[in-house]
Amino acid sequence: MPPLTAPKSGDALFASVDRVNAELFTLTYGAIVRQLLTDLEEVEEVNKQLDQMGYNIGTRLVDEFLAKSNVSRCVDFKETADVIAKLGFKMFLGVTATVTNWDAEGTSCSFVLEDNPLVDFVELPDTCQGLQYCNVLSGVIRGALEMVSMKTEVTWVRDMLRGDDAYEMRVKLIKQVPEEYPYKDDD
Repeated sequence: MPPLTAPKSGDALFASVDRVNAELFTLTYGAIVRQLLTDLEEVEEVNKQLDQMGYNIGTRLVDEFLAKSNVSRCVDFKETADVIAKLGFKMFLGVTATVTNWDAEGTSCSFVLEDNPLVDFVELPDTCQGLQYCNVLSGVIRGALEMVSMKTEVTWVRDMLRGDDAYEMRVKLIKQVPEEYPYKDDD
């Protein structure tokens, strides 16, 4: 069944969203990470906090995405991943991701970002080994997917801040939660 309305392109979505100055956003995010490192002292705790912050953001961003993108319900996890990569990343970060490395079951894939606006002006000191600086993004994806009934696990595989050639998140579908709409028959 074709969608009722055609989705907007990623570029059109990016142009239609109110946003703050990219440099201000990048610097503010960096200040948040720095403050978490100071307050929590343990890098693993900072990673957990960034993921939880992202999760909370993702649960709210999905509503805006669905309202502005005119995307109809995706039929499976593969289609959902493609929409996130081409429309979601473009709408909120101004970049697109490549979906790759699918497993045989179609329940696990990678999002590869060659550009990441969160890391402009960032160099990790040696004291921050183990810090997943962009962990907020994995939380956003996890939270957004949970709001559309997909329980996922998101982990970082590659990180350019650590010398890799790209940013890569592995997204694994744990289970698809059926939507339950209570039916009350008053007749």
